[in-house]
Amino acid sequence: MSQPAQQQDPPGTTEAMDPTPDHGEESYRGSGRLTGKKAVITGGDSGIGRAVAIAYAREGADVLISYLNEDDDARETARWVEEAGRQAVLFPGDLADPATCRAVIDKAVEEFGRVDILVSNAAFQMTHETIEEIPDEEWNHTLATNLSAFFHLTKAVLPHMGKGGSIIGSSSINADNPVPTLMPYSATKAGIANMTASMAQLLAERGIRANSVAPGPVWTPLIPATMPNEQVETFGRQVPMQRAGQPAELAPVYVMLASDEASYVSGALIAVTGGQPIL
Repeated sequence: MSQPAQQQDPPGTTEAMDPTPDHGEESYRGSGRLTGKKAVITGGDSGIGRAVAIAYAREGADVLISYLNEDDDARETARWVEEAGRQAVLFPGDLADPATCRAVIDKAVEEFGRVDILVSNAAFQMTHETIEEIPDEEWNHTLATNLSAFFHLTKAVLPHMGKGGSIIGSSSINADNPVPTLMPYSATKAGIANMTASMAQLLAERGIRANSVAPGPVWTPLIPATMPNEQVETFGRQVPMQRAGQPAELAPVYVMLASDEASYVSGALIAVTGGQPIL
């Protein structure tokens, strides 16, 4: 499966994508692995976040969907969560602001009483051919959105997360194999993997696990919104499977890490990369 050259304005929308990504709407079948759990998913409106939200709901979790301003995408994700019989809470806002991170957690606690699962998945990237053309403001925004938000969300959620809680960061294959034209993004994804490894050690005595997932090339709105046409057209061909992954292909890993079945899995970086090794 490949995709035609296409462009969108950031942050991009699912509706405008060709082909439409598969989030597991018709394929994911739950088995009660997250029954009664309360989850926060950032970047939950589309892409990997939507696939995780659908899977979590079908596994029995209520979900707060944090997103920037993609209201139509967020409402569609909420519809799938509610069709699964679970509560969906929508929370728009820019996670580059630490106050928004705290407000996300406050809203989840107000609605759910606690948080059992935090998935820090929201991200920003932009392609640049040289270091000099990266604006200072964009560098700061990328670090704030991708990396600092993970810290602020985690710090805010800990008083409301008990034993058995799970924190999951979305890292990337770029953490191990950085793409030079995505330098700020790649740096943040390496930071997420490193932070998660530290968190696993700091939080073990509280009974809270921390892990990260390293996706390879996945077909989400971020791609046509942040890459030039020719890179969109060939996106995914660089990995051994020679195709981009679908968001639905990531969801089972996020489910496993959130579930009690992964009670001895902490400090892990799990690659979902279409065959490209991460060492």
